[in-house]
Amino acid sequence: MFLVQYAGLNHLSFDPASNSKSLQFGSLSGACVSESPTENGSDPGKKRKRANVPPADGGRNLSLDSISMGLPMSDPTAWATAMNNLGMAPMGMTGQPLLPDFDPALGMMTGIPPINPMMPGLGIVPPPIPPDMPAVKEIIHCKSCTLFPPNPHLPPPATRERPPGCKTVFVGGLPENGTEQIIMEVFEQCGEVIAIRKSKKNFCHIRFAEEFMVDKALYLSGYRIRLGSSTDKKDTGRLHVDFAQARDDLYEWECKQRMLAREERHRRRLEEERFHPPSPPPVVHYSDHECSIVAEKLKDDTKFSEAVQTLLTWIERGEVNRRTANNFYSMIQSANSHIRRLVNEKAAHEKEMEEAKEKFKLALSGILVQFEQIVAVYHSASKQKAWDHFTKAQRKNISVWCKQAEEIRNIHNDELMGIRREEEMEMSDEEIEDPSEMKETDESALLSQVEALKEENDSLRWQLDAYRNEVELLKQEHGKASRDEDTTKEQQLKLLQQALQGMQQHLLKVQDEYKKREAELEKVKEDKLKIETLLETLKEQQSVANEEDKERDVTDGQGNESSMPRVCACSQEKECPVEKTLSNSPVKSEREALLVGIISTFLHVHPFGASIEYICSYLQRLDSKICTTEVEVLMTRLQTTFKQELSGVGASLEKKWKFCGFDGLKMT
Repeated sequence: MFLVQYAGLNHLSFDPASNSKSLQFGSLSGACVSESPTENGSDPGKKRKRANVPPADGGRNLSLDSISMGLPMSDPTAWATAMNNLGMAPMGMTGQPLLPDFDPALGMMTGIPPINPMMPGLGIVPPPIPPDMPAVKEIIHCKSCTLFPPNPHLPPPATRERPPGCKTVFVGGLPENGTEQIIMEVFEQCGEVIAIRKSKKNFCHIRFAEEFMVDKALYLSGYRIRLGSSTDKKDTGRLHVDFAQARDDLYEWECKQRMLAREERHRRRLEEERFHPPSPPPVVHYSDHECSIVAEKLKDDTKFSEAVQTLLTWIERGEVNRRTANNFYSMIQSANSHIRRLVNEKAAHEKEMEEAKEKFKLALSGILVQFEQIVAVYHSASKQKAWDHFTKAQRKNISVWCKQAEEIRNIHNDELMGIRREEEMEMSDEEIEDPSEMKETDESALLSQVEALKEENDSLRWQLDAYRNEVELLKQEHGKASRDEDTTKEQQLKLLQQALQGMQQHLLKVQDEYKKREAELEKVKEDKLKIETLLETLKEQQSVANEEDKERDVTDGQGNESSMPRVCACSQEKECPVEKTLSNSPVKSEREALLVGIISTFLHVHPFGASIEYICSYLQRLDSKICTTEVEVLMTRLQTTFKQELSGVGASLEKKWKFCGFDGLKMT
């Protein structure tokens, strides 16, 4: 067994002398002496004494406040975790639990039962280390070896993250001459050892039976081991114990997790089944005795619903026959007798509902009156006489309260108006209803229902025969319809073929007419071009003749009066055709002539043509009043100067204008 001694701690609660292992204990009242062989081997027969200095107050225990904080402290949460895994509540020096929410009855997460500290094999686990108390490990004596504790001033040895369900530890730093028996002797005190896998390189893996035993084995990390009393290097080593990741541990942990998950699912299923509504009781089979019981229940108002369900099930099962028809008729008649009761109950409930509506309306109207009074108070407070005497904060609160009150008042007012509208709609519906229907008595309704039941019994038989006849007729009609459909389809196909042929012929005729019209249009265009060229030549000749006349007038002067009438006559004869040509020319003003010149220069720069939008965008930079329609009309009039062509295919089809003035000169 192992023991951890703390300065200022009382004796342990159990007697270590009951164990057969050899342990040395010191008295806390005086100097604590532990005898052990020397580590350096100077004289194996001698014994070394280690004394703890007694307190200055005459051997009393040290108080918690007198403990020095200069020594390194161990992490209390690590001990708390270890105690939690062992199923024991971690306790501090003052007796207070480190984990206030710890439940010792829960045990470990993997299903290990709670562990009693008095159980054998738990003596090596120390009590939790308080944050202000250093731990002192003692020498451990075994049969074949001795374990010396590490330096208490050194930090605790580092460990890796604990794998889930870890039951295997890695032990390094073993002596070269160490055997499996020595390893078993050291670590069997931590718990039941299942397997030891030793390597030739001074380390091994030890697998324990339970997970909490791994925490006990980790306590030995940092101890120096010596085999017997030998000082040879092959007989000494420093133990390093750490968590090991083993597939067997992981597999067992996963199996336990799956088992817990199955138990949780089973528990949830049981809870869900507990909250499910119970299934309805099975309906008994029909018999004369059961029929008499159900007939009595039908007469009782409290058991009516149960009896009606039984009656309905019997009728759906087909229990009605000639022998039982009278019994079923009497039960149906008794069920029918409850209609008047149900109608009276409905009328009573409706009356209660109307009274409740009236009470609600009255209460709501009273609430609205009070809201109106509150809003009036806010409005009067907002007037200048009272408003000027309030502070800014008070004014802000009053305005906020006023808005809230108005919103709530509007909501309640809308609700009250909605109730009144519904009542008006109900009143209008009642006025529209036929007064003769309202005057029908309950007795006539009952008689009509009885007659309806009789008629239904007779009509069911007639319907069966009618359905049979209808099925036969449908079969015959289906055969005829299939034949008629075939003939109508053939006729429709023929008509469609004839219509297609007629459409094709019509299209051919239209194409021929279109070609003829295109030829005529081309001829007309050529004639127009010729006329335009003639007009231009006439204009030029007229301009030349005018210049010659002016030159003659300058040379001759005003002396020759006899020649004046001739010149005037000639000028009049020449001006007449010029005016005619100007009136017939495509260019009607000086502005259009300028546009023609600008467009021709623009298109001359673009030999592959340009769209009308591109041309207008250029012209609008010079004059923003120019529109596309004006330009397009002008260009269409001058067909010898401008030519329109189509470029592109399909959706990219585009109309472009080109300059063809040079070709027009050649043609003329």
